[in-house]
Amino acid sequence: MKHSYTFFLLFTLLSVSIYGQEIGLLGNIYGRQHVTSLNGKWRYIVDVQERGFYDYRMNETPWGFFQDAHQKSPIELVEYNFDTSKQMDIPGDWNTQDNQLFFYEGTVWFRRLFDMKPEAGKRYVLYFGAVNYEAVVYVNGKKMGTHRGGFTPFNYDITEALKDGQNNVIVKVDNKRHKSDIPTNIYDWWNYGGITRDVMIAEVGETYVNDYSLQLDKKDWQRLTGWVKLNEKEAGREIRVSIPELKVEQKLTTDAEGRVNINIKAKPALWSPENPKLYDISIVCGDEEITDQIGFRCISTEGKKIMLNGKQLFLRGVSIHEEAPYTQGRAHTAEQAHILLSWAKEMGCNYVRLAHYPHNELAVREAEKMGIMVWSEIPVYWTIDWTNEDTYNNVQRQLNDMICRDKNRAAVIIWSIANETPHSEARDKFLGNLATYARTQDDSRLISMAMEVTSASNFHNVLRDNMNKYVDVVSFNQYVGWYRDTQDAEKMTWEIPYEKPVIISEFGGGALAGWHADKWTRFSEEFQENLYVENLKMLDKIEGLSGLSPWILVDFHSPARYLPDVQDYYNRKGLISSSGEKKKAYFVMKRYYDEKKKLR
Repeated sequence: MKHSYTFFLLFTLLSVSIYGQEIGLLGNIYGRQHVTSLNGKWRYIVDVQERGFYDYRMNETPWGFFQDAHQKSPIELVEYNFDTSKQMDIPGDWNTQDNQLFFYEGTVWFRRLFDMKPEAGKRYVLYFGAVNYEAVVYVNGKKMGTHRGGFTPFNYDITEALKDGQNNVIVKVDNKRHKSDIPTNIYDWWNYGGITRDVMIAEVGETYVNDYSLQLDKKDWQRLTGWVKLNEKEAGREIRVSIPELKVEQKLTTDAEGRVNINIKAKPALWSPENPKLYDISIVCGDEEITDQIGFRCISTEGKKIMLNGKQLFLRGVSIHEEAPYTQGRAHTAEQAHILLSWAKEMGCNYVRLAHYPHNELAVREAEKMGIMVWSEIPVYWTIDWTNEDTYNNVQRQLNDMICRDKNRAAVIIWSIANETPHSEARDKFLGNLATYARTQDDSRLISMAMEVTSASNFHNVLRDNMNKYVDVVSFNQYVGWYRDTQDAEKMTWEIPYEKPVIISEFGGGALAGWHADKWTRFSEEFQENLYVENLKMLDKIEGLSGLSPWILVDFHSPARYLPDVQDYYNRKGLISSSGEKKKAYFVMKRYYDEKKKLR
């Protein structure tokens, strides 16, 4: 009897071991031929004490909620039931879909049933656009793996776990904050929990195109270079790359690494805000075809100038959080992105800073179609656990996945590696390694980060940051007029001792839309309007000023903003209210950018 119990326990423990495999990120999920969406209604269970994952000794239990158990007889004890639990829209956050979960940080289990008829000779990849923050994924009770990081995609090969007929995917989602996480314990935006982006299953062959890159050669603008790689190291496979409009058709053969290099002579029209030209691309391997739309451009610097396609560029921008317009909550559709980006473009923007994490791939693609350049950032925010090796590895993985996902997007011109981080030797090493790594993954874009100014005197501001040698563009945040008197702006001088372009990555102040008073009354529209007027006059004096991204386009939820009847858990620094009402400062920026358009 003892041996039978031991065997049973071993068997059940094996059932919670990692059964699937987190594979290299699948390039361009939206251009794949055979994709099944798992978006829609998912059942969910709130598990405050994580009793569906741990036993009472805090060991991972083999009888957890991932088993999707059903009572087989009246006497059997099963204390959960997905079938009768509430439903939630996925993608989406739980904070705005369930009033009881508005402030909740913890574990929620999600289940989706789906029908599948797996075919021999095919493989099936389960793809998540993002889950905040930690996701433990199961298919038919088998553990696929764990992913940490709330804003980057990940996927699993689930072929061996699938069965003919009804299947289930169950995800344990945990958005509790920890010091060693990225972002860390404290940050000034809402910690939306849930499966916040698309969920899909891609059907591919046993050997398939895993990823590809195609870009304009920086040294020869009549040449396109890149690569295609398979999921396996298989030589001799034919890859066809075509760009019909450019009359390009190449047949290539994979090497021993399952890879081909692309080198194409072509004369593409260059992508720019004035002409956001995209070309239809096709990559074929056997029966598989992947389609994409790719633009070609060159972004560079010359001294204190930013150059797009060889011409000086002034970045007329604004910062944006991924918060849904009108309805609030985490934005997750192309339509929501289009509304936000249209507000920015109407203000005169040719660029947006997508803060403080990688936004939805659909938002980046929408910006590209609309001719809006993008600063994309990882959530290395404020005080990170700089000496923790696991934290660094997590950050590098998020950076890798951001670059991997958007490397073919012409709109993305800047990879940002941090925001407002305190100076220290450990921080410099951490961020220096990140910047170096970013260049190994993509050397066609600029590297930057939002720094902080150290002041030498009351009115003379000096930017000194050891990270200057790692970045292409010097960017910093400043809040004259909000965290000190607005009248100080005209007295300010700035010293940027680096021969590099300068972007003011943040400036601004708060206002409650519709509240009017004199320009000295904080939170009135007139106060914010005057702050912007004075800041723009001040910032225009900075030598090498090459762009602005004021904070922020739209008011957004933040747990750090408590003031009743004014903030009500919103950061009110938006130029537009959460209901879409444009504040007076919005029109200050519009007039300023109209003047700057002569510099593109």
